[in-house]
This record gives sequence, C-alpha cells and structure tokens, in this order.
Amino acid sequence: MLNPLAAQLNESLKAGNAHVYEMLSKLGQEIYFPKEGILSQSAEATSHAKKYNATIGIATEQGIPMHLAAIQEKLSAFAPKDLYPYAPPAGKPDLRAAWLAKMIEENPSLAGKTVSSPIVTNALTHGLSIVADLFVDEGDAVIYPDKNWENYELTFGIRRHGELVNYPLFTGDMTFNSDGLREALLAQKDKGKAVVLLNFPNNPTGYTPGPAEGEAIVAAIKEAAEAGINVVAVTDDAYFGLFFEDSLKESLFGKLADIHPRVLAVKVDGATKEEFVWGFRVGFITYASQDTNVLAALEQKTLGIIRATISSGPHPSQTFVLDALKSPDFAAQKEEKFHIMKGRANKVKSLLDSGKYGDVWEYYPFNSGYFMCLKLKGVSAEELRSHLIHQYGVGTIALGEHDLRIAFSCIDEEYLEDLFDLIYQGVQDLQRK
Repeated sequence: MLNPLAAQLNESLKAGNAHVYEMLSKLGQEIYFPKEGILSQSAEATSHAKKYNATIGIATEQGIPMHLAAIQEKLSAFAPKDLYPYAPPAGKPDLRAAWLAKMIEENPSLAGKTVSSPIVTNALTHGLSIVADLFVDEGDAVIYPDKNWENYELTFGIRRHGELVNYPLFTGDMTFNSDGLREALLAQKDKGKAVVLLNFPNNPTGYTPGPAEGEAIVAAIKEAAEAGINVVAVTDDAYFGLFFEDSLKESLFGKLADIHPRVLAVKVDGATKEEFVWGFRVGFITYASQDTNVLAALEQKTLGIIRATISSGPHPSQTFVLDALKSPDFAAQKEEKFHIMKGRANKVKSLLDSGKYGDVWEYYPFNSGYFMCLKLKGVSAEELRSHLIHQYGVGTIALGEHDLRIAFSCIDEEYLEDLFDLIYQGVQDLQRK
C-alpha cells in the first residue's frame, strides 16, 4: 500500500510534469520524507518548547551539545552547536544557500532558470546513488561513454540493475562523440526512458568538450526528448572549475535546464575536489524544473532516500566548507591552487609533445581536471602497470587493454618529467622482452 505522503508527492509530480513522474523508479515512486515522526516533532519542539526540549537524540549540558574536551580543544575555532548536533537531512541551510549562489555565479547559463536549493549529500558518490535509487529500475538504460569512472557500474548496474549502454567517448578525430551519444539515446525509443551521465572534466581522460561540442550534446538530448524519450540528464561535475584550456567553462546543467518537458536536468557536484577537501565528504544534488511543485516533490523524495540511508550528512565538514566559502581569502587561495594544477597539466602536455618519447604511445585529448590517459602501442596496459610498480615504484592505473591513466594532480610539477621518463623506460623494457 502506497504511503499517503508518497502518493501526494506523486500527484504533485503528475500535475507539474507527468514526464518526471514517469522517470521515477518503483522506489522513487514509493519513497517519501516522513512529516509525522521524530524529526518533525523535534523540529516543532525546537521552535516552541522553550522550557524543556526532551525530543532530540543528542546529549546536552547547560543547553550546549555535550562534547569531549579532547575533541573540542582541537576544534576551538568553531562553536559546539556547529559541530556536534545532527545536521538537517537536507544539509545546513546557510551552506545550501551559499552553494546555490556560487553555482549561479559560476554558471551564467542558469540565468532565468528555476532550480532547487542544492541538497547536501555525503559527497558525489552518494549524490549519484540517490539518482540511481530515484530513477533507475532493472533494465533501464544508463548511458555514458566507454571511458568512465568505474563506480558507475556499481552504482547504476550492480545496485540498481540498470542496463549500461556505452558509446565511444571520442570520434576518430578526437572530438567528443555526440553522434554516438545521440545514437545510444535514440536506441531507447521502445523503452521510452534513459538516464544519461555527463562527466566533465572526464575521469579518466581529463577531457572537457568545447562550446560547439557542448551544444551538440544538448541537441542530442533534446532530439531524444522530441522523439518521445524521457531523459534524466545528470551532470557529474566532480572536477568542476578545473578548466585549463579552451573548453566549456561551466556545467551543461544550465543548458539542459528546461530545454524540454521530457528532460530532467540533475546536477551532482561538491566541495570534494572543487575545494580540495576530499575527506570532508560534502556534495550536493540540484534539480531543474520550471514547476516549483516538481522541485519541492523531488526534494522530499531525495530527503526520503537520505533519511532511509545515512539520515543526514556530517555536520562538522559542512561547517568547515561554509566557513571557507564565507572567507575573504577563499577566492584567492582557490585561484592559487588552480594555477598549480594548470601548470602540471601544461607541463605534461609539453613533455608529451616534445618528441622525447618516440612513438610508443599516443595520448587522448586533455584540457581539464586531474588526469590524462596514454594510449599505449605494442604493450599491454596492465603488464606495464605491474612492471612500473614493481620495477620502478611508480603507480598508474591500467584501463582496458591499452589505456594508462596518469593522475598529474598528485605529482609536483618538478617531478613530472622523471615520472614520464620512467613510464617510457618501462615501455622499452617490455618491448625488449
């Protein structure tokens, strides 16, 4: 029996945009955020119980969250109330507002678009798993390129039994393969539904499309919608902002928002890499829709997933990120780190273009993010990876038969030449066998 709250949310979606309702998985249709329960009663008590509030599942002393001096003395710059109580399931309101303001400033194409307030997730993997839970049933097509983050398979394939549909990331002339995306989308005509994952800067290649390629991606998704296919268009913006060359400088989320009633744009991003706080686990999920009732219903269903899985995200790291966003030094410090990363990317490219390494490899285009990928000639990527780590103490990632991923993000610029010299030496070793 469907819970009345879930039914009410479903009716709001049907009234606001029936296509969005059709996109929901069975779990997505059934999930809701409890209005009557511990959280709602505690919220009411917080507002009105001025004498004694005996509702909250935390301990207090003299009206302050109970805590250990051994911990607080290390965190004394922050008030206990901003560290120890549970954060709201949707995240700290001030953090959500600050992230939305940042998003709008950095993505001019969002001007005039209606989007939800970002909901705090336990970083990007959690945000993507929320998308999978809400929108993917067994057999639903989940479309993304052949060069991808391997966790997509676990999140959308293993957990939700989606049908994973890959297309080549690059064309023969090494531009984004928008025709491949278009064909993969239109092949779902009989199903009438597809989830598309757009990850730029791309992991593992470090590639972000240019403006014309971006327009072609948006056009392909719109064409699928016009053909009667409901499309959940997800921008995985994990490495957002690390754009080093002439590429798109903003998320495709803004271009996808409101392009067609059959397209639901979803942005998954976070402080994780943007603010260099990987272990803080602070991410966000944001929806776009012209109908505010649709946004409200999606928020409630998202909160239902959060309540049913992690209850709420960590409070201290949300406080730390919010404090950083409000700092007058934040922009300058972030710019400094950006230039360090850009310097490393440029150094790698100059090394690879120098002719120093002969013709033992090609490299896939890269212009952003943390990574680049070599396309090896004549040697196995896994064999080379194993040889490098055991013979030279060099760690790399083998992907498929011939691709080797290099994370220049974690190598100081002064050591990059030595790194590639050793990789080249490893290739030569294997060629002489």
